[in-house]
Amino acid sequence: MHIEPGIVAGAKIVLSYATAANAGLYSLKLAFGALRDRGLTALAARTGLATAATFVFFQVLPTAPVGVSEVHLILGSTLFLLFGAAPAAIGLALGLLIQGLAFAPADLPQYGMNVTTLLVPLFAVAALARRIIAPGTAYVDLSYAQALALSTAFQGGIVAWVAFWAFYGQGAEAWGGIAAFGAAYLLVIALEPLVDLAVLAGAKSLRGLRGSALVTPRLFA
Repeated sequence: MHIEPGIVAGAKIVLSYATAANAGLYSLKLAFGALRDRGLTALAARTGLATAATFVFFQVLPTAPVGVSEVHLILGSTLFLLFGAAPAAIGLALGLLIQGLAFAPADLPQYGMNVTTLLVPLFAVAALARRIIAPGTAYVDLSYAQALALSTAFQGGIVAWVAFWAFYGQGAEAWGGIAAFGAAYLLVIALEPLVDLAVLAGAKSLRGLRGSALVTPRLFA
């Protein structure tokens, strides 16, 4: 979901600074809530793990340029289910920034667009989870349908934001590239729920993590 350089340029790129700032402020709100609920150690530990995972998603896992962006296997719903909304949001933002600074400085001017494209769908996942997962249900007990709904919300949100930035920057001429990118992301949408369920199944065998600072309390409770 790295927006290609030049898709949005000139004065238009200012909008990305505004959207990223708003996403950052909402992430801070989530972080303050996590601090209040679990303390600094838990937030820092889960954020560190989410940051490392995000870096792996972008720099280690296979990626392919398609249309107006790049297709990555970004397991946003997996990060949410394991670590919670605040650590996942901060981890996505930091992991993307570290990857850009260390390996892809050409992507840094697009950072505002890219971080918005990651964080807003994550917030949608958190809102959807509150609606479709009963309060007494541990995340390790999710059904395939629930995992699919969360994954589709995240990956569909990424496609929608990429389409927005492309249309905003290039107008109707971006349509072909957007269609190719969206079609390629169907594979990610199909794959992520299976990854989620595999990770959650593995977590079931690690009940010793219950109450640990390394995972969200909701994973087991």
